[in-house]
Amino acid sequence: MTSKSRWKLLAMLALVLVVMVWYSISREDRYIELFYFPIPEKREPCLQGEAERKASKIFGNYSRDQPIFLQLKDFFWVKTPSAYELPYGTKGSEDLLLRVLAITSYAMPESIQSLKCRRCVVVGNGHRLRNSSLGEAINKYDVVIRLNNAPVAGYEGDVGSKTTMRLFYPESAHFNPKVENNPDTLLVLVAFKAMDFHWIETILSDKKRVRKGFWKQPPLIWEVSPKQIRILNPFFMEIAADRLLSLPMQQPRKIKQKPTTGLLAITMALHFCDLVHIAGFGYPDVYNKKQTIHYYEQITLKSMAGSGHNVSQEALAIKRMLEIGVIKNLTYF
Repeated sequence: MTSKSRWKLLAMLALVLVVMVWYSISREDRYIELFYFPIPEKREPCLQGEAERKASKIFGNYSRDQPIFLQLKDFFWVKTPSAYELPYGTKGSEDLLLRVLAITSYAMPESIQSLKCRRCVVVGNGHRLRNSSLGEAINKYDVVIRLNNAPVAGYEGDVGSKTTMRLFYPESAHFNPKVENNPDTLLVLVAFKAMDFHWIETILSDKKRVRKGFWKQPPLIWEVSPKQIRILNPFFMEIAADRLLSLPMQQPRKIKQKPTTGLLAITMALHFCDLVHIAGFGYPDVYNKKQTIHYYEQITLKSMAGSGHNVSQEALAIKRMLEIGVIKNLTYF
């Protein structure tokens, strides 16, 4: 091969390399643009009904007629009893539920209910919130939805200090709710089993505590007011499982796959809010054994084994929602 031919070959190889690098970078840019929404200097316009319109592409026969929280009057003279057991319905748990609804409330605060356009953010518990400095931006949303026992105290700079609603179940209830919530925070019970209703009833009525029937011991003393407690409508768990994850409603007892509280919170928000943003969602790659999954503790993805959650399937569901713009992400996904 002549010297001239070698130079031509090297030039062609260099050109191919440049094109490959450019394509790789452009793909990465498009990926980030698709799944990352940098905080704007001004508030994004909130269009009433925008989330409802886009969510119909995912949920099909989309309706906002379903109440967010269960209320006592809906369980008297019921013409169409629930078709499913918990967590997708109330079949078989009605008596326990009635006693809980008799001492709790169902109202949404008027300050939120009366808003012409509701801006909501669902704050996940993911490690991407660590050192994110998103706290101030999160506090500006009308509705801030948090999950389980994720702490606020000490992390305000990254996750904010405002909590409008906190979704939880007995095993994920924070032992000191007054420290991690605002005085007017709605504590929204996600019931996975009948014992969850029994637990909240014993707490609020100061009855003999339940110690068995939980995979992890929930608080036995829990200082909250019944006025703060709400019971989430199982409809949203059903919709998240069916429409987002294609899970069967009837499963063998040994399997029991179910959506995470995070995906459930997004589903609920899309049935109530006009603008839905998320932050702190996404798990490390399955091969990344050392990366922590939460911003506040050192546990890894290994801890999810046996949880009944398919995090890969949930990631695909969230990416689909990001792709069509029904939600936007404040952190990388």
